[in-house]
Amino acid sequence: AYLTPGKTTGSTSSILSIFTFLLYSAYSHYILQPTPRKQQFNLTVHRAHLMLQATRFTIPAFSSSSRCFAWHTAQFARVSTVWGVRPHITRSQRRANSKLVMAETTAGLNIETRPEEYEELLEAKVSRVQELFADKGLRIPPVDAFQSERENFRTRAEFRIWHDGETSHYAMFDPKAPKKPVKIENFPMGSKRINDLMPLVLQEIMDKPFLRKGLFQANFLTTLSGDDLVTLIYHKKLAEEWTEAVEGMRQRLGVSIVGRSRSQKVLLDRDWVIEKLPVNGRQLIYKQMEGAFCQPNAGMCVKMLEWAIDVTTPVDGAPDHDLLELYCGNGNFTIALAHNFKRCLATEISKASVAAAEENCSANSVHNTVLVRMSSQDFTDALVNGTERFRLKEIDLKSYDFKTILVDPPRAGLDPATQELVSELFDNIVYISCSPDTLARDLEAICQTHRVEKFAVFDQFPYTPHLECGAYLVRK
Repeated sequence: AYLTPGKTTGSTSSILSIFTFLLYSAYSHYILQPTPRKQQFNLTVHRAHLMLQATRFTIPAFSSSSRCFAWHTAQFARVSTVWGVRPHITRSQRRANSKLVMAETTAGLNIETRPEEYEELLEAKVSRVQELFADKGLRIPPVDAFQSERENFRTRAEFRIWHDGETSHYAMFDPKAPKKPVKIENFPMGSKRINDLMPLVLQEIMDKPFLRKGLFQANFLTTLSGDDLVTLIYHKKLAEEWTEAVEGMRQRLGVSIVGRSRSQKVLLDRDWVIEKLPVNGRQLIYKQMEGAFCQPNAGMCVKMLEWAIDVTTPVDGAPDHDLLELYCGNGNFTIALAHNFKRCLATEISKASVAAAEENCSANSVHNTVLVRMSSQDFTDALVNGTERFRLKEIDLKSYDFKTILVDPPRAGLDPATQELVSELFDNIVYISCSPDTLARDLEAICQTHRVEKFAVFDQFPYTPHLECGAYLVRK
């Protein structure tokens, strides 16, 4: 009776405060006990936490126990463990779900591939997304699930370099044992080029003590086009001797190499690669900057672009309105979709990404697009409220006939002002999301005015709980 949404009184708050404190205390103590009934206890605590969320009650933080509880909640939120009516789940889906739960809650570092289980695991992830939306009362059409390659799908990777006496090796760290390095001899999730380069780079480092000294990380950025870059990161300042040695290494391996240390960046030739993606019979060219964001699964990126092109293609084939894109990055979607619209205006806050996007538009002969370095919040304020912005002084926003918007926000999703913007001003919405949870949260608001016409999932990160989603919405 006390847990009535929106009716939290003073006395109710007191009761909930005591209840919450007991939950945190119990969980903090119980999580340390090695008992076979721990999973059942976890489920009970999580259900109680969701009940608290349903009351819109602000749950206080209680030192270390709150961190444990926040971690626990995030894990179970991803598998959509909720009380009440749930969609029917087949036996095979339950098995796959249990494997995903084990992967999240017990495995820690998991970089192995399991091709024989791939389809079952993907089916479980799709089911979880469907449950998540059903639990929020959101209707979505049949899900188009785009599969990844089973192995060698990641085109970028980061490794620590661990030194042990006279030898060095690649390492990663298990979140459950963050101080103990896990030796990495091969990386089946990584592209074939990454796996080819790993032993070659390590041997070069081992052969030259001054390359090895102070080195603590190696990053690999590879492409489908064969253009590759390696970044070596040091605790020490890089001297001329390092540059001379790495130049020979660069020529022998046929890659670009960047050296980094605190407040220092050393380029031997360039700090970017050129990716060429085959999209619907076209070859799209992208400059990808070292250290900047790019899609980690290039093959899946192609499928995402093709899906976005398909849902925005004009019915009669002739563009009849303009596109606004927020969070455009290096122009990944902008370039692919530009021919579907009369004009495009794209915003991005990163200076390096905007510079790369401008070059990418030129390389792909995209001439109907204007790029603006600006946050989504500032642009929304300018578009809705007419607030003057220096970077918009030469752009006549009123001349644009915006009817479609594409948003590809970070994991946190859309801020409230942008939610309101897309709902009120745009007939068509393309929402690309790296977090089904924040997508569902945002669509609860957007679906007051729009309906989900098409829905897709893209398995960017096989064998993990993560899933990329695409939703195409039209005004009701």
